[in-house]
Order: sequence, then C-alpha cells, then structure tokens
Amino acid sequence: MFEVLMISALIGYIGKQLYNKAAPPKTPAQSLTKEPITTPEKPQTMAEEQKMNRRVFVSASSLSIATVSSLAVPSLGILSVPGIIYAGTQVFQNAYRKLVDEGKLSVEIPLAITLVSCVVKEYYWLGNMGAFLYTINRKILATVKQESQQSLVDMFQQVPRSAWVVIDTGVEIEMPIQKVQAGDRIRVYAGSAIPVDGVIIEGHASIDQHILTGEAQPAEKGPDEAVFASTVVLSGQIDIRVEKAGEHTMVAQITQILNNTVTYRSETQLKAENIADKTVAPTLLLAGAAWPLVGPGSAIAVVNAHFGTKMSIIASIGILRFIKMMSRHGILIKDGRVLDLLNDVDTIAFDKTGTLTLEQPQVGQIHSCSKYSENEILIYAAAAEYRQTHPIAKAILAELKVRSLVVSVIAETAYEIGYGIKVNFSGQSLRVGSKRFMEKESIMIPPGIAKREAISHREGDSLVMVALDERLIGAIELVATLRPEAKAMIQALKQRSKIKSIYLISGDHRLPTRNLAKQLGIENYFAEILPPEKAKIIEGLKASGRVVCYIGDGINDAIALKTAHVSISLQGASNIATDSASMVLMGGNLWHICQAFEIADKFNQTVQNNYTLVMVPSLIGMSGALFLGFSLLQTMLLNQISIIANLLYTMRPLDEFEHELIQSEKLLGLQTLSSKETEPSTVDMVIEAKVPRLSHVA
Repeated sequence: MFEVLMISALIGYIGKQLYNKAAPPKTPAQSLTKEPITTPEKPQTMAEEQKMNRRVFVSASSLSIATVSSLAVPSLGILSVPGIIYAGTQVFQNAYRKLVDEGKLSVEIPLAITLVSCVVKEYYWLGNMGAFLYTINRKILATVKQESQQSLVDMFQQVPRSAWVVIDTGVEIEMPIQKVQAGDRIRVYAGSAIPVDGVIIEGHASIDQHILTGEAQPAEKGPDEAVFASTVVLSGQIDIRVEKAGEHTMVAQITQILNNTVTYRSETQLKAENIADKTVAPTLLLAGAAWPLVGPGSAIAVVNAHFGTKMSIIASIGILRFIKMMSRHGILIKDGRVLDLLNDVDTIAFDKTGTLTLEQPQVGQIHSCSKYSENEILIYAAAAEYRQTHPIAKAILAELKVRSLVVSVIAETAYEIGYGIKVNFSGQSLRVGSKRFMEKESIMIPPGIAKREAISHREGDSLVMVALDERLIGAIELVATLRPEAKAMIQALKQRSKIKSIYLISGDHRLPTRNLAKQLGIENYFAEILPPEKAKIIEGLKASGRVVCYIGDGINDAIALKTAHVSISLQGASNIATDSASMVLMGGNLWHICQAFEIADKFNQTVQNNYTLVMVPSLIGMSGALFLGFSLLQTMLLNQISIIANLLYTMRPLDEFEHELIQSEKLLGLQTLSSKETEPSTVDMVIEAKVPRLSHVA
C-alpha cells in the first residue's frame, strides 16, 4: 500500500515536470501590451479545452478514490469506475471510429483494452492510473501545441495599437491602427515599432529587422526604401507612406503561413504512426497467447506496453520546435514537407542572376574615347542617373561614393525607358544609356568602344555609354557582382555526402555562365535558358531519379520553383505572399541554405532517435511481462519514462546543437540573434546552421 501511495506521488511529480519541461517559457514579448495583427487558429476550441480540463479533474479525483480504496477501504474501488470510463471516453470513441469506419485497428485499441480489462479484473487503481496518465499526457500535448503555436506567431504579431498620422497641416494625430489606410502618412520615432508596410518618404533611420530576416545587424534606411510592420526604429525619425496595414501586411501573411505549417505531420511521423497501427494486431495476438501461460495480469501488461499513443505526443512537440528554429532565423517554411525532403536531396540547381549574383552590378573598367578622364565620365553618368533607383544607377552612384566624387543634381530630365536617359547639363545635352540608345540618338560609336561592347556582351557584362552633346565621350563597364558568401557556400554543400551534383542555370551567354561555374567550382551548367525552360531542366533531373532542390530569386523562377521537390527563394520579405517557393530566406543570405540542410539533418536524426526511445521501452515492457513477471504498473512506468526520455533528448541536445552552430558562425564574424543582447524576448530559441571552418571561406 505504501508502494501505491509513493507511485501516485511520483506520477504526479513526473507529470508536473513533464509539463514544465515541454511548455515553452513565457517571454517578455508575450506580455507586451500590443495588438496582434491576426488571431492564430488555436489547436482546440474553448469548449474542447474545457472538456479536456474536466477529464483531467475527473480522472485525478477518481484516482484519489482508487488510492484510498487500495490503502484503506477496498469497497470504495467500484466508485472509481465511472471516472475510468469518463476519462477514457476519447480513447473508446477513437478506437470505435477507426474500427467501424475504416475497418482498422488503431493505436487506441490497446489502451481501450487495458482500461476495460482493469475494470473487469477489478484492478481499479491501475485502471485509474492508466486513464489519468492518458488524460494528463493529452493535456500536456494540447497545451504545448497551443503555447508553441502562439509563441511561434508572436514573433511576428506585435504591432502598436495606434500610429501617428501626419495630416496636411503637418499636425500629428494618434489614430487606432485599424483606421490607418493605404496612402496615409505616418511618423515613427526612435524606439518605436513600425506599425505598417510602406515606403520612407522623409528621414533616415537605423531599423532592427531581425524579426523578419534573422540578421542582428540593423539596416540603415532612407527615402524611397521599403519598411515593414513589426520592425523597430533604433535611431532616427522617419515618415512613411502606408502601402499595407493590418491583415494585409507582410507579417500578417507570415503569421497565416505559420498557422498552416505548424499543423504539419511529417512523412516520417506518418510512417511511424502507420507502423504503430500495423503492430496493434500482433501485440493483441501476443497478449492472447500469453494469457494462459503467464496469467491475465501479465497479458494486460503486454497490451499496455504497446508504443502507439506515445508517437504523436513526441513527434508533434519535436516538429514544432524545428519549425520554430527555422523561423527564428529568417528561414520561413511555407510547405512542411521541406523538413523531410531536404534530407533526401541529392541534386541542387541554382539560378544565376539574383541568386548567386546580386541584383545590383558593380562598376568595372571605365573606358574613355575622348579628352575626359574616368572620373569625369563617371560624374557625367552619375549626374544623369542621380535620381534613378534601378540597379545600373545604383551601381554608378555607388562607384561615385567609393571614389569620393561629388556631382551636381540635375532638375530637368527626359526618359527613354529601356534605352537610356537624356538630360540638360550646364547647357549641354547629356545622354547615358545603351548602344541601341546611342544609335537611336545618331551618336557615332568609335571602333574601340564597339569592340569593347561586343566583348562585354559575350562575357555577360554590359556597357553603359556616355555622350556629351553629339559625341560619345566614354563607356562604363558594369560587371555582375558575385555574392560574397557564394563560393564558400557551394563548397560547404559539396562537402555534404548526400549531395551528388550541383547545377548552374542561367539565361546569360555560355561564356560568362561557364566562367562563373568554374569560379564557384560547379561542374554542370546550362546557359541561355529562358524561364520556362528552367522547369523542363528540373523535370528532366527528376525523371532521372534525382531529388532536386531549386534555388532562385523568386521572380522569374516561379515555374521551376513549383517543379522541384524542394524550392528555396532568396527574394525575401517583399514578395512573401506571391513567392512560389516552399521555403523563403527572409534575409536573402546564401548561408541560410546550409543552415536549412543542417537543421533538416538534425530533424531526421532526432525523429529517428525519438522513435527508438519510444520502441525500446515498449519492447522491454513486453519482454518483461512475458519472462520477468512485469505487472501493468511497471509497463505504465516504462511508458512515462519513455515520454520523459524523449522530451529530454529533444530539448537538451538541440540546445547544445544551437550553441555549437552559433559559435561556428561567430568564428566567421556572422551575427546571429543570440549575439544581440538588447532583445532577449526574441532569442529564447536560437539556431544558426553550422558553416565551414575559416579555411574554407573565400
């Protein structure tokens, strides 16, 4: 009897520790007085939650009655039977539904048989203990799911309740965020969160965007640059033209994506649950054969030792943790299958422009065909392009800044879209544009510049020509800018044993595509490929038995992204709603690709080990019941030990894994969320994927 009392207390303590370990901690961010953009769909309705709480209460009360019966008043045992039946209602209903509707034996069958057998054999305390453990475990799972989901979307939900709207007179009016509309002008001060998606129309600010991109380094932004809701102005003051507010903002779209993703059940999980269902019948046959040999008590213990119901508890918590890991660092999963499929990928295909190279080129050589120097040609080009925002203009202006040159601003401009720009500069006609533009304007191209233009065209570069009055004075060569992390990232992927081949797919000419592939160490490439043809290449690779991951910029690669098994976009936050990829790198950094593969590896390893930690105690329980005289109580304890061991394995090694990866990135000088001490509310769960040693980095 003392044993019964001690075990009851032990089970209660285990349940409490299990809950405390599994439930995510409350963070300061969750207690902020902010207005959520959208209300996430809860895993259970209020009525279901109340029903579950009633089951836990009834089961605990019934267990107390059964404990008193076992210790002092045996006649009270019969009074605990209704508690067993009520607490096990969900078990009986699920088992019946699966058996009648689908004609299959489900994992609830062994538990249902255990509870019924305990009532029939008058094992009241054991029956109540089994029912109580089932209800408390389901309660823990539901609570963890709900709090994990809420914690997951809370990262993107915190926006101010109001915004300071600037009216025509320049006066600021505080307005509820629900009333802010597209086109309004709002003002945001240092220390405040940006409440909308929009474009800066006045002012400069240092903005913390790590909640979206996973990058701790603040972004310096000024006029004509986009800003997003939930990011924080660290310094400065900006006026923003509202483009999207409320449920239309990018963070609201992310919230919806996360709501859809957290209910995902992995292929590995489904496979394990299928195995669990298929092992129900053999378990029942084994218990039936054991009944006359070892007695009813041991036979029921064999049934109870079945591992089925523990699968969903452990797998669900683990999946939530991995999805949260990725989202914490700007890796947004739009399709839950990514966690499974990444581990099977053996072929990676990269789009070139906008993926391995930056959208904005850089100035190479400046060719003069007149008395004007390189700097003077650059100044003339910058004067014409000063107010432009396209990549060519940005490249010219960036080079101007590098050379510490100053240019006069031109007010009058005339645009020739797609060809060039024509302006009046100090009484002279200044033209900047392509060869075609110059020919259209009847500007003669000197043979040297024409030859250089042909060479640049073959090499995949471009030549921007500058003419003053009716004479060409020079040309600026623009070359593609390779992402600084691209080469080391490719080498890191090639070191992965499962990656058999890497392809480069480009719309550029063969020579520049070949040169880039050689520079990056990529053996296979396709050149002069139109966007629709990219999908055909992916389909061909799939037809040859490859598991393909396609990585593109999310703009011209929609068909290819949808065709691949796994698709990754670097487009980032601006096109999150329309992006066709199954995974989006919000920060646009190629290192996140390596991170994603590392996390997928850890996910697969953790899930497989979880199932081992579930099955081994079950096998020990069955063997013990058959050969060592294990009772039903001992198999129940093994079941609980299995759940606790799985949770400890899922949590603690992942913490170590996170720490190891963060330290690796610090060696490379890459900032992570954990290195930012000013925002503890958003770093309770940090993961950065392991990167190569310093010697591997270009």
